[in-house]
Amino acid sequence: MNFQEWKSNGNFFHYQNQHDIFYQEAGKGETLLLLHGFPTASWDWHKIWQPLSQRFHLLAPDFLGFGYSAKPIDFAYSIHAQADMIEAFLKQKNLEKVHLFTHDYGDTVGQELLARALERKGKGLQYGSVCLLNGGLFPETHKARPVQKILNSRIGFLFGRFLNKNSLRNSFNNIFGKNTPPTEKEIDEFYELFTNNGGKSILHKLIGYITNRKTHRNRWVNCLQKYPAPIRLINGGADPVSGTHMAKRYKELIPNPDVVIDENIGHYPQTEAPEWVLNNYFEFMLENVKPEGISEAV
Repeated sequence: MNFQEWKSNGNFFHYQNQHDIFYQEAGKGETLLLLHGFPTASWDWHKIWQPLSQRFHLLAPDFLGFGYSAKPIDFAYSIHAQADMIEAFLKQKNLEKVHLFTHDYGDTVGQELLARALERKGKGLQYGSVCLLNGGLFPETHKARPVQKILNSRIGFLFGRFLNKNSLRNSFNNIFGKNTPPTEKEIDEFYELFTNNGGKSILHKLIGYITNRKTHRNRWVNCLQKYPAPIRLINGGADPVSGTHMAKRYKELIPNPDVVIDENIGHYPQTEAPEWVLNNYFEFMLENVKPEGISEAV
């Protein structure tokens, strides 16, 4: 699907009887839930969507406040609130076990989901495997960009409204790998996703996840250390936000760490090097989970 087809062929989940949550769904087999990053949307997965859909039942929502989902101004945005939405979404789909594939902001939501699953002690919703892409798994290694710092400040509510396509282009050029920069077409798509439906007016509220990470740091690290499922980190090492330095900390804190790094790739591995991501993901699943439908890598 191209960008417009992704939008027109999407579905909506009506959350809390007032918020429409956009999502894509495709494929058959075991369910793979894909959770995107800040400030974009489920479209981030489109380059690996078709190969994944040939092996899994895919679900990829836009978080509340992102992409084509509702963007209420008066909503109390937080990682916990997004996890509430995801759990309601999976309940509506009658799912009690899924695999997780997450990136950036989605990593943090995924950590909260794992923490809740640990608290349920094997009952209710559980996760068969977890694959993480670049993200702020540890607040002590997260190097926020200048734009993020301003958005998270007292003047963030004003600053967000003045962000334009040039601002986005500069930010993304700085976090992608030198040899894998975003195209102008991709910048146009990213910009539509975060500005759609008044998105700029709530950016300062969405950025609160940075504070959430600090507040719940122990809870969200503990779940990675103790969750009883295979976990792999696929990391773009050239990412100044959560690249090699974050992967190093991951290896220090996580027992028997499974980490794959490409030092030339930046913050968006699934966009910059989709085939590399797919090969490493399928390898991970073949070695650890062996779900039906996966017999070889791409």
